Amino acid sequence: MEEQRSDRKSHTKWLLCPKCGQKTRIKLRADTLLKNFPLFCPKCKQESLINVQEFKIYEVEETK
Repeated sequence: MEEQRSDRKSHTKWLLCPKCGQKTRIKLRADTLLKNFPLFCPKCKQESLINVQEFKIYEVEETK
């Protein structure tokens, strides 16, 4: 059981804000996929539209 718990922890990372680079309140797993996710950063108080795949964060430019 303890081995499973440490294995899960090694496959998680904090989602970083693409604007300021600080940690947000969201944790990602290695298999997490996000598409057009509205991320709000509590540190810089800005919202970004992002895509996430394999721990890589891509900021999406909003079209109006």
